[in-house]
Amino acid sequence: MKISKRVEKVAPSGIRVFFDLVLGMKDVISLGVGEPDFVTPWGIREKAIYSLEQGYTSYTSNMGMIELRREIAAFLKRRHGLDYNPEDEILITVGSSEAFDLVCRTLTNSGYKILVPQPSYVSYYPLFYLAGANPHYLTTTIDNGFKLTPQQIDKACDKNTKILVINYPANPTGVSYTKKELLEFSKIAKKRNLIVISDEIYDELTYDFNHTPFATLPGMREKTVYLNGFSKAYAMTGFRIGYACGPKEIIYHMNKIHQYTMLCASIIAQMAAMEALKNGAKSVLQMKKEYRRRREYIVDELNRIGLRTHKPEGAFYVFPSIRNTGYSSMDFALNLIRKKKVAVVPGTAFGPSGEGYVRMAFASSLDNLKEAILRISEFLKR
Repeated sequence: MKISKRVEKVAPSGIRVFFDLVLGMKDVISLGVGEPDFVTPWGIREKAIYSLEQGYTSYTSNMGMIELRREIAAFLKRRHGLDYNPEDEILITVGSSEAFDLVCRTLTNSGYKILVPQPSYVSYYPLFYLAGANPHYLTTTIDNGFKLTPQQIDKACDKNTKILVINYPANPTGVSYTKKELLEFSKIAKKRNLIVISDEIYDELTYDFNHTPFATLPGMREKTVYLNGFSKAYAMTGFRIGYACGPKEIIYHMNKIHQYTMLCASIIAQMAAMEALKNGAKSVLQMKKEYRRRREYIVDELNRIGLRTHKPEGAFYVFPSIRNTGYSSMDFALNLIRKKKVAVVPGTAFGPSGEGYVRMAFASSLDNLKEAILRISEFLKR
């Protein structure tokens, strides 16, 4: 059987490999999958249940329910001063991952050079590669807090460079950027005439300063595709509901692909998302407060036991260096789960520069984190 050569070359997700390893194992503490350990707030769940009882079981517009798009537009205006027309500048997708896939295929032509930070979310490189582009990694390390620099972006550009991907707060490093730092990026984007794909799914989980959407920067609204969703901040991963905002022309063509693949997001999930925007703010703040508490604990403890760890500005991940252990990232993760039943993700799942690191999600109870640190400490001593 003939398989597409590009598909054949794409490796399975390194995150899912370790998620599958955990299944069926007893007494495992999983710091692997990036999923809130909180249950979706009751009011949101209740809305989903009630919408089903009311008979909301049909397709919606391909673009998504206009009521939800209006809620998103109102929320973004109120929260960030962002102004999008719900009629033609907002598209509801099956999670923000689908939104990323759609924008990759919409904006990519063969041979385009795409700038992708690394380490980065597992989907970025494969989706651009599958779309026929030439993804180019912008490598970051713990020595500079995993941050991109404007000079690094500028130096990587050539005549074929068309798109810059940014993700902040970032998966897997938790790095984020101040408005001042983002303004420097925007100057390079303007100078090099780049379209920016800004994945801001963790925006509400920013701990040390206010989150600034890239599209709010001077001159960047028309050059930015803004991606967000409900999975992380509202603990709605299983609802699979996200959205993309951007220039009318780009959203129009993204929707064409969406029509032929997903058709529309689940109507029940869309109803739940509306409830989240209307009444979910208090729950978000409560979860954020707990994540911040866990962040302080796990960063201090990992550094104490000898794993150099940068304090993340957002999200719910730490990305400690394991170089001093003598293990590769994969061997560290495999041995830790087999010998101490703690699941982490090898850094290489997030690109070649992830070698020497592992990702740990602190979306787990403080008691679990304490037990995990104890087991990791014992593992290191052995």
